Amino acid sequence: MNRVVLIGRLTGKPELRYTGSNLPYARFSLAVNRSFSNAQGQRDTDFINIIVWRKQAENVCNFLDKGSLVSVEGRIQTGSYDDKDGNKRYTTDVVADAVQFLESKSQSQNRSASSSNEPTPYDYQGEPMNDINIDNDPFADFGDSVSIDDNFLD
Repeated sequence: MNRVVLIGRLTGKPELRYTGSNLPYARFSLAVNRSFSNAQGQRDTDFINIIVWRKQAENVCNFLDKGSLVSVEGRIQTGSYDDKDGNKRYTTDVVADAVQFLESKSQSQNRSASSSNEPTPYDYQGEPMNDINIDNDPFADFGDSVSIDDNFLD
């Protein structure tokens, strides 16, 4: 079984592109904290390449930006290619079946407009905090939802 579930923050703004047959796709990198601390007591971060297709790619590009907190569910896909010097390069990507936005638009805007350097509970650059309140809980019900419906498997 090849199944991956990740929660992390985008490391940059995703860019919408199109295949030769005009199929939309987007690539982005997701910063994901490891669940354990290293020898220095800090959590390391993995940067995982994600590819998303069709309407879901358009939604990701329209509504997400650098630092957006998301959940990605999908599968690992490996590949290889020869670079311009003839060297074999290997790739590993997560092909997303579902991307869920884990913070409201206002939270995302407030976070990016804030000049505070205090880490949030889910900040990949800071140590996770245990005292989460409803004001900064990405899983709280904010009364608005984003539905991503991608029927490309049909």
